[in-house]
Amino acid sequence: MSSPTTDDDRRFVLSLGTPDRTGIVARISTFLAEVGGSIVEAAYHADADSGWFFTRQAVSASSIDMSIDELRTAFAAVAAELGPDTEWTLQDSSERKRVVLLVSKEAHCLHDLLGRAAGGELPADICAVIGNHMDLAPVVEAHGLTFHYVPFPKDPAERGPAFNRVRDLVDAHDPHAVVLARFMQVLPAELCEHWAGRALNIHHSFLPSFVGARPYHQAFARGVKLIGATCHYVTAELDAGPIIEQDVIRVDHADEVRDMVRQGRDIEKLVLARGLRWHLEDRVLVHGRKTVVFS
Repeated sequence: MSSPTTDDDRRFVLSLGTPDRTGIVARISTFLAEVGGSIVEAAYHADADSGWFFTRQAVSASSIDMSIDELRTAFAAVAAELGPDTEWTLQDSSERKRVVLLVSKEAHCLHDLLGRAAGGELPADICAVIGNHMDLAPVVEAHGLTFHYVPFPKDPAERGPAFNRVRDLVDAHDPHAVVLARFMQVLPAELCEHWAGRALNIHHSFLPSFVGARPYHQAFARGVKLIGATCHYVTAELDAGPIIEQDVIRVDHADEVRDMVRQGRDIEKLVLARGLRWHLEDRVLVHGRKTVVFS
């Protein structure tokens, strides 16, 4: 479990995207000044291709004499002024967020996230871990967490009830993030839609290269000199969701597939941890197939 937010650290975080036009920053700044908000962090991005403007602003909660719900109600009028297409959220950093992990047999991402949570580095609570194999149950239980085993039949056509069970277990926690920490199952389209904007995957490839299974074997066969990992939101289109974070590591002609796998695991852990943290801190704004990440 991560350390609680102190009063001095508590923030109200506004994330907003809207069709770009003159006066957006001025209107938001005026509103925050009117409610007494002391801005401690602000980031902006105007996307010329889409014609959209994005911003993330954090204000000291102690500077505002109203609750987060009252602030949301007040800002709703401002958002309406900015236009009907405006997308926004206002979050209180002191409100604990919840994460559910989905796993199979690969342990490295699970170990890393559990360790970060135990060390207070993850801004959320891991509520449960769900696996389609029992291999990782001892790891989870050693951290004092609940492990749910949901077996999956070999025939993909018969996996509907298993996915329904996973959905029920996940939804029981109403998580802010559902992390596929090397969960080697392809989510059905209806589940992707149900968890849209909350389901994160780590793909052991620098997407869009080498999509699907066994990307390290694909990379080895192609003789690449860089391998990487990609954290992205899950969509019905396999390995094609909006990308949150990527990184790479150099390999050479002497490396075998097992060497690539070993080195790739290090990158996977870092990329997934970064992507999840940015998601939990409301630093990721999704627009179409792309993201704006105020890291």
